Amino acid sequence: SDFGSDLVIGVIDTGIWPERQSFNDRNLGPINSKWKGQCVTTNDFGSNSCNKKLIGARYFCSGYEASNGKMNETSEFRSPRDSDGHGTHTASIAAGRYVFPASTLGYAKGVAAGMAPKARLAAYKVCWDAGCYDSDILAAFDSAVADGVDVISLSVGGAVVPYYLDAIAIGAYGAAEKGIFVSASAGNGGPGGLTVTNVAPWVATIGAGTIDRDFPADVKLGNGKVVTGAGVYNGRGLSPGRMYPLVHAGSGGGDGYSSSLCLEGSLDPDFVKGKIVLCDRGINSRAAKGEVVKKAGGVGMILANGVFDGEGLVVDCHVLPATAVGASNADEIRQYIDSASKSKSSATATILFKGTRLGVRPAPVVASFSARGPNPETPEILKPDVIAPGLNILAAWPDKVGPAGIPSDNRRTEFNILSGTSMACPHVSGLAALLKAAHPDWSPAAIKSALMTTAYTVDNRGETMVDESNGNTSTVLDFGSGHVHPTKAMNPGLVYDITPMDYVNFLCNSNYTINNIQVITRRNADCSGAKRAGHVGNLNYPSFSAVFQQYGKHTMSTHFIRQVTNVGDPNSVYKVTVRPPSGTLVTVEPKQLVFRRVGQKLNFLVRVEATAVKLAPGSTNMKSGSIVWSDGKHNVTSPIVVTMQQPL
Repeated sequence: SDFGSDLVIGVIDTGIWPERQSFNDRNLGPINSKWKGQCVTTNDFGSNSCNKKLIGARYFCSGYEASNGKMNETSEFRSPRDSDGHGTHTASIAAGRYVFPASTLGYAKGVAAGMAPKARLAAYKVCWDAGCYDSDILAAFDSAVADGVDVISLSVGGAVVPYYLDAIAIGAYGAAEKGIFVSASAGNGGPGGLTVTNVAPWVATIGAGTIDRDFPADVKLGNGKVVTGAGVYNGRGLSPGRMYPLVHAGSGGGDGYSSSLCLEGSLDPDFVKGKIVLCDRGINSRAAKGEVVKKAGGVGMILANGVFDGEGLVVDCHVLPATAVGASNADEIRQYIDSASKSKSSATATILFKGTRLGVRPAPVVASFSARGPNPETPEILKPDVIAPGLNILAAWPDKVGPAGIPSDNRRTEFNILSGTSMACPHVSGLAALLKAAHPDWSPAAIKSALMTTAYTVDNRGETMVDESNGNTSTVLDFGSGHVHPTKAMNPGLVYDITPMDYVNFLCNSNYTINNIQVITRRNADCSGAKRAGHVGNLNYPSFSAVFQQYGKHTMSTHFIRQVTNVGDPNSVYKVTVRPPSGTLVTVEPKQLVFRRVGQKLNFLVRVEATAVKLAPGSTNMKSGSIVWSDGKHNVTSPIVVTMQQPL
């Protein structure tokens, strides 16, 4: 982590709160002379807002104001200053300095540090009260490229559209072509399939995992049962030892649907006053539900996951004592409330906050909300690429925003605990800066390859990582190549490199017209090399994905051509180990690669044969395996996915 002081990470987000200790510049050397960026100063973002740590800050609102009219400057800053918190949080995850003591309301105590504490930061504010607009995102990308950043971190995403209609994909292509590594969040639409976003192959798409720390807050019911949950709260809490009346928000008359969700104005104060209220997740934000309960006179809240949220627990700094419970525990609480009302007794409960727990097993676990594959735009490119820590992450927070992130929260805190693939993405941005500092000659594709081929898929119990939403074993569609492993990525042995020309051939083979392709490349491109590249799956990607349509054929086959570059030792021999997806035959030729020198490139061919399986029309079947090249010192691992589709 001493690496990277010459590197600049550009964070495209909601801006930054520059006064935070995470952005202090103590003991940092002079700024690299290649830096061309600037600090745009305004009345609320003075010339002293930047320093040798935060070396650039700009804001982009033309697209926002063209759509929404002039911004309301009483509720947000026309400057790089962050009025939301999201951008301050993500920037400090990527490159926050060491700060001690750090905690949120006394939880998660310790030393706060970003992944690359010595790297420089540049903030590009593109997100405003009414969202982030494509033209502003694109302007920020181009500005970051011109300023001379080395890495771009983008915790923003939208719907998946063809790449030539996707401002993030277009902006990121321009950056990648100039040698800038771009990482982007995979999205929070999990745990359902086909939810992953930011899927362009020139972007590192990052899903979210848990860490081995949580914040238990259990619900003790009047029948003596204790139901596990998670929450943080340090204000005037519930009196110890006292049980409070417990109600389900939806059973208090009125519109049962909106009150069960604790929507604004839906709760009857006579019904909830002095009680702990069970609210269902959905529609409004989790923190807003707490505010609704508090306003109506409730003393506590239990936030219940729906079936689709599964068992994934996200903590928030609620404005009243509150805990989050998984779907099955929520059912148990509802059953208790129902049985109490049937027996004409009143349900009671309290919430027991247990503080910070470390050494949690299993970990990491794929976060329930983390968006999943397959890739809706290009099924032959496996997405997400990797996962990184994204659940209940402590990082810097602005001064003007309470930790619940809602206007009525007057508490102030230097750090806050947030969850999302937005938090996972900057972990990888910071790691990319460290890798680029260690290997200045590596391309963005080489850095991504190093992170992917060294990722792990086993948790701290030695089992394959599980899925938080249901406790089942996760698959490559959930975690891609696996969870990033920073120290191993420093020395991957071999990398799969990709040139801009390879991406053009990929776009040609994706059946994009030359006009569409030039929207992405923003200069002349031609498809003369595409035939030789073969097919989309031949992009030199560090993972393999074969998709077969079963048109009554019994066996189907395809092949992949790959080229690996030796970045390990001279005179090394790599032998291949294939773990084929079940029901498929996978052969690799040659079976060993003999490298004489560092920087040497060698090719290999992978053949995949699959046998048809019985499938209902319109359904798919996915099996995965792996291909590992090893020289006894480095293991270069790639997942291989075979998908069978039964046409309608």
